[in-house]
Amino acid sequence: MSDTLTDSPLSLSAEDVVAFLRKNPKFLQKNPEAIDLLIPPKSAKGVADFQSYMIERLKADKEEVMQTTRGIVETSRANMNNQQRVHKAVLRLLEAENFGDFIHCITMDLASLLSVDIAVLVVECDGESIPHINTNGIRVIPPGTADRWMSGKSVLLQDNIGGIEAVYGGGAALVRSQIMLRVDISMNTPPAILAFGSRDPQMFHEGQATDQILFLARVIERAFRSWLSLPMQP
Repeated sequence: MSDTLTDSPLSLSAEDVVAFLRKNPKFLQKNPEAIDLLIPPKSAKGVADFQSYMIERLKADKEEVMQTTRGIVETSRANMNNQQRVHKAVLRLLEAENFGDFIHCITMDLASLLSVDIAVLVVECDGESIPHINTNGIRVIPPGTADRWMSGKSVLLQDNIGGIEAVYGGGAALVRSQIMLRVDISMNTPPAILAFGSRDPQMFHEGQATDQILFLARVIERAFRSWLSLPMQP
């Protein structure tokens, strides 16, 4: 007898089916949907009790559904919390009384508002001065560094890392995961990066949703242009 049932069902006897299953003991394992076509036998001596199997299967299906539901709820709650944090950050940026206060908000307040350990704005510069930006709280990197770090991406997520001293300064030893956002203020300003670091090695990781934090970066770009009276990006 072959490993597949090719004969017409009318030509099969119960003995044929039993013989097939005996020859193919993994048939139900490979074709679990076949269980749904069977009427489970009553428990009796010498007879396999499929009812127990079906009950266990239903329990497993229920647990899988519950785990999926819990995962959806937890993800939704986390997204809602992140959204609320970003909204508070945007409101704080809009409340800045002057440019210095705006920079203070980016480099100091955002870390607390977004529940991260450190927030840094890094700007490319040829020398010691930064065009249009003359204030403390901003770290300087050589030209071309932003492109090299970001590799053409607008956002970079990294987990289980060591912090970069050029970005975080003395706080680099604290950073174990980070998100770096490209900030293009204007055609007349050098490239910049907004970096958030966390001591939690899993807080930021590949595959994480970034739409809300990217929205925050776009708000910061527009606020910069407003404070510095700069033209829009082309």
